[in-house]
Amino acid sequence: MPFVKRDETGNVVAVSRESGAGFEEELAKDDPAVSAFFLGVGSETHSLDATDQDFVRVLEDVVDLLIAKGLILFTELPVDAQQKIMLRQQLRSEMINTLNLIGED
Repeated sequence: MPFVKRDETGNVVAVSRESGAGFEEELAKDDPAVSAFFLGVGSETHSLDATDQDFVRVLEDVVDLLIAKGLILFTELPVDAQQKIMLRQQLRSEMINTLNLIGED
């Protein structure tokens, strides 16, 4: 049974496994207030996660641009970064080839 902390409006703002300062109220783990708290936490992190993929694509474009302009050399990047970039380029190339429905005819 979790212990909860509520704000001035009565909404659950924190959950703890143990009672303590501010965590005196014990609720059933399937209580709607506890469920609402975890749904809220999940949506906040989901919003950030949802932008991560787009942001990675932007970073790839920035790295490609810096290399194309000669501002950095690909070989100056750490080996792990080089491998990850090459893998993503390969995967993207393969995806483009598989999505080419018209072909070269």
